[in-house]
Amino acid sequence: MQLIAYICIYPILWLISLFPFKLLYALSDIICFIVYRIIGYRTSTVKSNLRLVFPDKSEKEISSITKKFYSHLCDLFLEMIKTLNISRSQLNARFILKNPEKIKALQHSEHSSILMFGHYASYEWSIMLQSHIDIPGLVLYKKIANSHFDHLVRRIRSKYNTELVDSKKAIGRIKELHKANDKRMIAFLSDQSPKLRANSVWLDFMGITVPSFVGAEAVAKKYNYPIGFLKIDKVKRGHYEAEIVSLSENPKEEPDFKITEKFNRLLEAQIKAKPEFYLWTHKRWKHKDKAPKTTNLN
Repeated sequence: MQLIAYICIYPILWLISLFPFKLLYALSDIICFIVYRIIGYRTSTVKSNLRLVFPDKSEKEISSITKKFYSHLCDLFLEMIKTLNISRSQLNARFILKNPEKIKALQHSEHSSILMFGHYASYEWSIMLQSHIDIPGLVLYKKIANSHFDHLVRRIRSKYNTELVDSKKAIGRIKELHKANDKRMIAFLSDQSPKLRANSVWLDFMGITVPSFVGAEAVAKKYNYPIGFLKIDKVKRGHYEAEIVSLSENPKEEPDFKITEKFNRLLEAQIKAKPEFYLWTHKRWKHKDKAPKTTNLN
């Protein structure tokens, strides 16, 4: 059944990837109307999240952000499909790194380096960073159940000298590369909600205490890899600008969880400025009712 689903859907995706951008975004508008107005895909989750983190906003403001979010979400989905056939020059023109000297500095560090980023703006097109460096990228991702679509996603995201590794196998792969002194630019999507455990790290995110993913910081501190935040902004439809903000040059010297705290504050500032570009369908705050009285930084 997995193969049949792939055979039926892949030709459609391939055709869409050939659309010029004007037609691509016209299709996005149609999909947005269906997903948001007719199906109502996760609208209750989106509005619940927005009300939680923006208690001072009116229902009219929440509805406005929600509508803009679904338009961005559909754009994001179709832009990922477009990556199948987009040219390097097109992507370079649409995803601009404002401070390439920062990523080159990370490349020339003694060992590997780490970039933390969130589900904000175009995390899919961040693969374009590989155009600015000579070492391979290493991106952690969650394996898709359908092996054929998993292969497709790996092919899309592996463009431009990037290796994808299942998040469950990431620590072993990073250890292996470090031992061989095989340098990588390692990317962590660090705003996900980890599984709740007895030793979960609890930090504030958007004013709510939640269990936090600290894998990027843990790796950085263990190997003393320089670590930065990839700040991505949406300039206009189909156009993004990114810059690298240093989080620590010597992570081993940082107090525990301070790097993750810095990341949270930087991502929060973006979300507060333009909330429609964050991925509100994620249940980021689902464990909030189990939070301890103090965070791990107290």
